[in-house]
Amino acid sequence: MAIELFGYLGSFLVVFSMLMSSVVKLRVINTIGSIVSGTYALIIGSFPLALMNGCLIVINIYNLIKLLKTTDTKNYELVTGEVREGFFKYFIDHYGSDIAAFFPDFNKSGAQGNVAYAIMCEENPAGIFLGRAGKNGEINIILDYTTPAYRDCSAGRFLIQELKKQGYKRLIFNNQADKHKNYLDKMGYRKTDKGYIKEL
Repeated sequence: MAIELFGYLGSFLVVFSMLMSSVVKLRVINTIGSIVSGTYALIIGSFPLALMNGCLIVINIYNLIKLLKTTDTKNYELVTGEVREGFFKYFIDHYGSDIAAFFPDFNKSGAQGNVAYAIMCEENPAGIFLGRAGKNGEINIILDYTTPAYRDCSAGRFLIQELKKQGYKRLIFNNQADKHKNYLDKMGYRKTDKGYIKEL
């Protein structure tokens, strides 16, 4: 009975991994599930099933290494646009519910912004950045959103590097975004009376 439960656990983890919006989480959980399922298959003597899970483990590890290498930002491109362009409107509408969850104060019109960037990864949109550039190289962030598949902070690191190259010196975020706080902490923002500030 215990062995069967072990097998069920492996199957559950493999299926559960498919519900992950993050590709990295999907690969990690799928690998763990494949290890459990592969071990179960060896215990019961099902070698074809063990071989299949062994192949899945190798494939997952290979793809995880490729995914984690994106932290050097070599696969990203920054595309400059206008806040009111069709692409940004489409993107915001498409991810509207997720954006609202992370940025409840965000106004879809983005009319107050004068800086707009799309972060692309191998021709796929990984995120958008909308802001209001002011004096002394400051940008007040209106929206700094990354799609679920690219939430390993690599897109954010790339964006910060590019903004620094363009001469910007400080990012300021002072909207309500409790779910976004973890990202801000990871990216080195410090909390002040004016909101979260990142020196570039």
